[in-house]
Amino acid sequence: MTELANIPELLASRIRDVADYPEPGVMFKDITPLLADPVAFTALTDTLAQAAAGTRATKVVGLEARGFILGAPVAVRAGLGFIPVRKAGKLPGATLSQAYDLEYGSAEIEVHAEDLAAGDRVLIVDDVLATGGTAEAAIQLIRRAGAEVCGLAVLMELGFLGGRARLEPILDGAPLEALLQV
Repeated sequence: MTELANIPELLASRIRDVADYPEPGVMFKDITPLLADPVAFTALTDTLAQAAAGTRATKVVGLEARGFILGAPVAVRAGLGFIPVRKAGKLPGATLSQAYDLEYGSAEIEVHAEDLAAGDRVLIVDDVLATGGTAEAAIQLIRRAGAEVCGLAVLMELGFLGGRARLEPILDGAPLEALLQV
């Protein structure tokens, strides 16, 4: 495990602000400098793996696409299986799907039907919690598969978008951990 005095400070120092991306007025939080720094990426992985251990998770679900980058090494470090939740039409074979609303339109996510089962305790991992729409759909999808959601862990939370208020009632007491608050 990484022994660093101030992990949140380290992580925040490796996130680059990109103004007006993907559209004017948006301040994009770019995590690629964090991923490129082995000390910061290891600290992030170790911290999220500790969160997984604290929830007694048996599997980690990563949400497309950056949730894959964060969730897979967390699963390996914690000794757990990794399950990708993808955009509709990206997984071969039998899938379960969940539609959800976006600000303008809708989207759909999928998981392989056989990857989750009753008795699985699932930690959802993603890079950012914004409005909570994708995470809410993932929670519904995991439960429909018969598994239990034992927590949600994200690198950063954009608090001004209200995702936590949306998700806490449906998490049924499972923890929502954000390493950074923006």
